[in-house]
Amino acid sequence: MTEFIPPGTRTIDLPSPFSMRRGGALHGAHAAFETWGELDAARGNAVLIVTGLSPDAHAAANAADPNPGWWEPMLGPGKPIDTDRWFVICVNSLGSCKGSTGPASVNPATGERYRLEFPDLSIEDGADAAVHVVRALGIERLACVIGNSMGGMTALALLVRHPGIARSHINISGAARALPFSIAIRSLQREAIRLDPNWNSGGYDDARYPESGMRMARKLGVITYRSALEWDGRFGRVRLDSDRAEDEPFGLEFEVESYLEGHARRFVRRFDPNCYLYLSRSMDWFDLGDYCPVRQADTQVSASDASTRAGLASIRVDKALAIGVHTDILFPLQQQREIADGLREGGADARFLPLESPQGHDAFLVDIARFGPAVRGFLDEL
Repeated sequence: MTEFIPPGTRTIDLPSPFSMRRGGALHGAHAAFETWGELDAARGNAVLIVTGLSPDAHAAANAADPNPGWWEPMLGPGKPIDTDRWFVICVNSLGSCKGSTGPASVNPATGERYRLEFPDLSIEDGADAAVHVVRALGIERLACVIGNSMGGMTALALLVRHPGIARSHINISGAARALPFSIAIRSLQREAIRLDPNWNSGGYDDARYPESGMRMARKLGVITYRSALEWDGRFGRVRLDSDRAEDEPFGLEFEVESYLEGHARRFVRRFDPNCYLYLSRSMDWFDLGDYCPVRQADTQVSASDASTRAGLASIRVDKALAIGVHTDILFPLQQQREIADGLREGGADARFLPLESPQGHDAFLVDIARFGPAVRGFLDEL
């Protein structure tokens, strides 16, 4: 059970103790990050990227690590997030296993890994850690904070908890709260891990590792990250060649099954299961409406909807852009519309941009032809 830290990643110590929103504190914790570009004399050209559940801080190649990053087509000189103009920071989420302190890290009080002794993790804890990185780099106000997927939640938590931290915001396939369908999927993913005998209540090691649970969790995730339209166009009902089919009853028979199996096996040892559990649950717990509870609402809007909208309206940014795709079933388009509407009610020049990409929730990672111009156009206006 190892941490997976890219070679160019740096860390910044967090305040000790670092208080967690749901109770408990971390001692000797740190946050991992990478940077691109140069900070201008006024320190006003900084852009912060906060990530989804599994990415590390290595969003693109840089001098410290020339390997391609997870958002390589989007970030770099002359690219939509142009590092000739912007000083870009990407922070690995608190609770991860890719540089920032998480359940796979060693607890300095015991000398052993935290495992399930790690305090309850919230989206807000990740937001506070990211702000500490920004402050430690000498930046008082960001030009923009960009959040993808879970990072969209983190970005909103950051903005509501640290007023004035950013002039603008791009929310990509994010949400102001978890919806029942997403909670249900993540619940099944966590159950698959927990029911693997090798999980051993979080006490696994490299020799006895919950590989089957992680494989199933990842397969469920990948199914929801893409769309039925893409699955049909990419695989159809193509069957495996007879010599590639599994020689067992009910084994792999279709190309789509083989794809899911290969994808899951590549992931399974590259992300710590306990970290996966903690980060997944933090998304289910998140609701921006917690900051502005509404006791009563009119007959057209539920109290929950009104609270979330009030939480969004309490955020103060000059400009905002919420982007989503019609085929996203995990963070559906209605959630990005809700973000734009709520921020607009708070006085922001907020726009909602629905895209027609067939590639579902993961479109922002692969459909750069659609997402790139939208992000570039917004940043060019700042």
